Amino acid sequence: MQTFRILDMPISVLTMPEAIRIVTQWLKDGGRCRLVTFANVHMLVEARLKPDFGDILRQTDLNCPDGNPLSWIGKAVYGHKISQVAGPDFMPLFCEHTAGQGYRHFLYGGGEGIAEKAAQQLMFRYPSIQIAGQYTPPFMQLSQWEDEKVCAQINASGADVVWVCLGCPKQEKWILEHRDRLNAKVILAVGQAFDILAGSRERAPKLIRRFGLEWAYRLVQEPGRLWKRYLITNVLFIAWVVFSFLRGEIGTSHSIEERTS
Repeated sequence: MQTFRILDMPISVLTMPEAIRIVTQWLKDGGRCRLVTFANVHMLVEARLKPDFGDILRQTDLNCPDGNPLSWIGKAVYGHKISQVAGPDFMPLFCEHTAGQGYRHFLYGGGEGIAEKAAQQLMFRYPSIQIAGQYTPPFMQLSQWEDEKVCAQINASGADVVWVCLGCPKQEKWILEHRDRLNAKVILAVGQAFDILAGSRERAPKLIRRFGLEWAYRLVQEPGRLWKRYLITNVLFIAWVVFSFLRGEIGTSHSIEERTS
């Protein structure tokens, strides 16, 4: 497995079936807890603006190409070896693929009642799936005692897979901070996947996503919250990527073994 760099962030060279296969194999192999993120334009701009956050993404095991611009850049270099791997798509597909294999899933995050509704939807779709539990943290940061209590709850549930929905960059920070505190084999930061599963937020139609305009669809849904984010991040991303191409900085590959050893 290789990665290529966009704005000095390592993005995995893989397709959706390969991502599912890799994470499934990690569950079978055991060993060190693995971390998975689903990178998009906003995440890479945040990483460039906040070096501490960039350091987090360099320590994860898979940064899947979630945003269409990332997968388009990857395809320009690697062709069909890479495709979009979005968190809201990966989560149900992975659960369907592994539903009968006895793995236990824990859902952490989302708004009030969202994780519970998402868990119910997964059990409805895939009756053989094992949901170990769910927890919705309060808006304010947990105290050390409260956080230890939640970790104990997750570990007591016997969860093999922990899905985290806290929004970027909070969820990526959380999975790294808890990697050595949880007994799970894989922890994944999946953004708005819980909301989409629970039916509290609509996914953009496939045609809109195919043309890389999901950000515009979300902007129409939440203009007051997202207009500034998309105006700034999209402009910065385009400018930085063009500059990186001119300097020959995009397309450098590294193996994941080199990155995580």
